[in-house]
Amino acid sequence: MMRDGRAHEPGTIREILIVFVRLGLTSFGGPVAHLGYFRDEFVQRRGWIGDAAYADLVALCQFLPGPASSQTGFAIGLLRGGWRGGLAAWAGFTLPSALLMLLFAYGAPALGAGFGGGVIAGLKVFAVAIVAQAVFGMGRSLCPDAPRITIMLAAMALLALWPDPKAQLAAIAFGALSGLLLPQVAGPEDTPPAPERWRRPSGLPALGVFAALFVLVPLLVQAGFGGHTLALFDAFFRAGALVFGGGHVVLPLLEGAVVTPGWVSPEAFLAGYGAAQAMPGPLFTFAAYLGAVAGPEPSGVAGGLIALAAISLPGLLLVAGMMPYWEGVRRRPRARAALAGVNAAVVGVLAQALYDPVFLKGIHGPGDLTLATAAFLAITVLRVPVWSAVIALALAGGLRGGFGL
Repeated sequence: MMRDGRAHEPGTIREILIVFVRLGLTSFGGPVAHLGYFRDEFVQRRGWIGDAAYADLVALCQFLPGPASSQTGFAIGLLRGGWRGGLAAWAGFTLPSALLMLLFAYGAPALGAGFGGGVIAGLKVFAVAIVAQAVFGMGRSLCPDAPRITIMLAAMALLALWPDPKAQLAAIAFGALSGLLLPQVAGPEDTPPAPERWRRPSGLPALGVFAALFVLVPLLVQAGFGGHTLALFDAFFRAGALVFGGGHVVLPLLEGAVVTPGWVSPEAFLAGYGAAQAMPGPLFTFAAYLGAVAGPEPSGVAGGLIALAAISLPGLLLVAGMMPYWEGVRRRPRARAALAGVNAAVVGVLAQALYDPVFLKGIHGPGDLTLATAAFLAITVLRVPVWSAVIALALAGGLRGGFGL
């Protein structure tokens, strides 16, 4: 096991890639569920990172624009294997869904009613169980006393009263301020120290590349350089750079980027969005579909890959650039106190998301609730492997859908 943030053992990059490919093929349920899958895999099973360190990474990614779950996976890969590990984690988690979306762009049929629709319903039910497991496990370790329980409940209340992506940032900021007011709740120092090659100067190039692309590419597009290829890259890069909250929050930006200029029809946009809901992995792979169907050239596979890389790049550069600073800041006593509050607020954010949207979208009757409870008990009490529980819930949902139950 890797506990010190270094990755010198043979086969690490291959191991990272294999693990994230499996997660990319089985992680249904949206970004909140993905964080639950990651915690089960890397905190519980493999011990690559501790609960508080994991919550710190989630908090960092919530502060930054981009897809929080993909960024968290990328950050775990960075800690495990440097840049190659981070890219392996991103590719493994992202490409399975992206390839499926490219197939759909070429006419692959979407799952409909009956058995196929039931499989998707069963996977949504399982998302309830995996997120509940994450909330339960993180709550026990990160909210062990009354001050942090209060912060968690306050974060839940804020999100319930203000259903807006900005509320997540406000809840985390509230947690940080509360931690400063209650310094006695300073959290454990179980974040692995950054390797020597990952100290602060190594983050500056990534931040510099992000700033250069954000400022210069739109100017080049306005000046007429690069044609539609650069315009396509710019549209998706700016969508990834400006969205906070990830997931569904990016959809209005994407609609404005590709529907308004006439690159993609509203009907094709909505069809791709519907297909994306049935895919594992990050919703940002919707960009691969849009790039493939966008006109004029490049489209097809080339357009899909350009769009996918462009929308992902801002979040990855920001995580790589900020992680060295984040790791240093959190080791200051008052910073640890603030991060203890942040960790408690993250639990509250996950707990509220467990209700809305995960529970509300996944549970539609007593049968769903029974399956979710059984799955939760199986993975928490019986310690059934998560992948086998995923298969069981998918089959159960498919049978229910096939027989109209």
